[in-house]
Amino acid sequence: MPLFRGVLLLPLLAALAGGSAEAARTPLSGACGSVSGTSLTSTPTADLCSTGTASVVTGTGPWTWTCAGSNGGRTASCQALVGNAILPSASNASPNWSSAGMLSVGGIPSRTTACATVSALGNGQDDTTNIQNAVNACPVGQAVTLSAGTFTVAEGNFILINKGITLRGAGPGVTILQRTTGAQLGNDNPGSNPSPLIIVGPQEYNNNQTATALTADVAGGSYSVQVTSTSGFSVGQIVYLDEASGAAWQTDREGYGQIWASPDFRVVWIKHNPAQGFDDFTASEYPYQTGTAGCWFSNCDRPTAEIKRISAISGNTITFDTPVTISYRVGHQAQLYYWATQPTENAGVESMTVFGGDDNNITFAWCAYCWAYKVENTSWLDDGFGINYSFRVQLEEIYVHRAVWPVPGGGGYAISLANGSSEILVENSISVQANKVMVARSSGAGSVVAYNYMDDGFISGAEEAGADAWQEIGINGSHMVGSHHMLFEGNYGFNMDSDDTHGNAIYHTFFRNYATGYRRQFTDYLNSVDVDDINNMPGGNGPLRAAGAMAYTYWMSWVGNVLGTPGHTSGWVYQSGSQSTPSIWMLGWYDVSPYTNDPNVAATAFRDGNFDYLNNSVNWTSSAHPLPNSMYLTQKPAFFSAGSGYTWPWVNPTGSPQLYTNPAKARYDAGTPFTQP
Repeated sequence: MPLFRGVLLLPLLAALAGGSAEAARTPLSGACGSVSGTSLTSTPTADLCSTGTASVVTGTGPWTWTCAGSNGGRTASCQALVGNAILPSASNASPNWSSAGMLSVGGIPSRTTACATVSALGNGQDDTTNIQNAVNACPVGQAVTLSAGTFTVAEGNFILINKGITLRGAGPGVTILQRTTGAQLGNDNPGSNPSPLIIVGPQEYNNNQTATALTADVAGGSYSVQVTSTSGFSVGQIVYLDEASGAAWQTDREGYGQIWASPDFRVVWIKHNPAQGFDDFTASEYPYQTGTAGCWFSNCDRPTAEIKRISAISGNTITFDTPVTISYRVGHQAQLYYWATQPTENAGVESMTVFGGDDNNITFAWCAYCWAYKVENTSWLDDGFGINYSFRVQLEEIYVHRAVWPVPGGGGYAISLANGSSEILVENSISVQANKVMVARSSGAGSVVAYNYMDDGFISGAEEAGADAWQEIGINGSHMVGSHHMLFEGNYGFNMDSDDTHGNAIYHTFFRNYATGYRRQFTDYLNSVDVDDINNMPGGNGPLRAAGAMAYTYWMSWVGNVLGTPGHTSGWVYQSGSQSTPSIWMLGWYDVSPYTNDPNVAATAFRDGNFDYLNNSVNWTSSAHPLPNSMYLTQKPAFFSAGSGYTWPWVNPTGSPQLYTNPAKARYDAGTPFTQP
């Protein structure tokens, strides 16, 4: 009888404890509290975690702590900045930046167990099947090893990594994945059946989604949303959040009659009344119509978006492990979605060269906590690395260079973030000799682009004489409406800018970067023309600027940057809105006649603690104040201790010298892109 009573008592005790045994085993991820991401004057003690147990707060500003998950749930990393005026509150996405890429899970895993070793067939034979069979058979958490040699992925084929394994070569230049009939130097035509060489994720296209509407507005910095129904959603799920633009005809600040934009100009589509020849839409087309440019990189007319991970569900409240970076509004039909096939998690590509892909070389699609590490990416058509519908992907120590078609139109972009991709980390890498060294299209929320060397963005004169002289957009998160809240930190580039092609980008932050204003001398490898901005070769080089933002680009922040090239600022001015005037700051400029300046770009910009070599001084918003070492790291990154060792932060606007060494550039200069000198 006591035994019988004891058996009956177990479910009763579980119920009295607040839930079933099954519920008790449900993973619950930690989530940062409301104090995370704020700027403080003392150590935070309250509101540390909205979910999970807080660790001890460490640091003297910035301050860091974690919120531990339970039952196998993830631990969230949290941070509060020092001071009251480092960034405007609407621009500060610190909790997201500190979770970008693999940071929230302790970094890229070092997998030591090889499930298979694959050797190349040689003589141009197709290796796709052998590699794919090894990938399919590999247990999660292990690695497929490719031996030294040249592997062929034939036209129309690709390697699909749709589970948490690593595809690892013997080293860049040692293991080569090639397509000989794909991308061809100097040609914008793909092969007969274009495809990436590698897709990391469950599929490349057509992952159906199911939506639920928000029932209350959610402010930027909030961790939770209220929805109509939580059916189909679960803790740990990767989900997509967006809203409609609310665009209508507004007076165009560039003087072209009216432009199709939201009343607050948060979203600006390139559509005019009367229609202009450079518009993305015909007079009868609107962004909400299927098949138009309004659907290129987002749900139609819903370009403001981000991807989140669910940490908790209670009633009709869904909580994420990092806050939303911008407001989502019921009046703009804000919605939360889940996909029919959940993103692949913890998959990576390492230690190889990829060459000749004619629909990107490597595509991350619906991938979370995925990575490319020590990968050389060259001779591609479309994107070298395409990151679509993805979350916390990391590109680490990659070398992407020499697009086959460095001409506007989408065929020669080195790194692309698109389709809402969020909290991406591009770090300690080299991106050179492409039409755009990187772009972000309707994406980027909470992403970090840090400590990279990015140079020689150009338009090849092989198609149009004199095009080599045009200095492309450099370090940026633009090239399609909707991108927002990216952090650019510690990069070395020729300019920091944001273009208005296909619409505007907003709320990006540039911190402790060095922008020279000039591209490094190089040779256009399609027509052998020497390009040298400092010496004005081939002639008419420009627009020359260190920091800029084109028309409609609002609420940008530049803090603690170093701008210009010592000894080469003769004839420059401090600020101009004209592309014909070499400028430290070129804000609100426009590249279409009559080249009208948009004054709201400068009016909404936040600039503080930037040093320039024209005035040889630091310009403060009000008074001088300390700058944090980083806006996403809590300590010196390991790659600054590699090789001979390097000073961090390497950009030091308030000190002397103002500049030390960017490790990625040091590797490039030494001709050893994967070995730190």
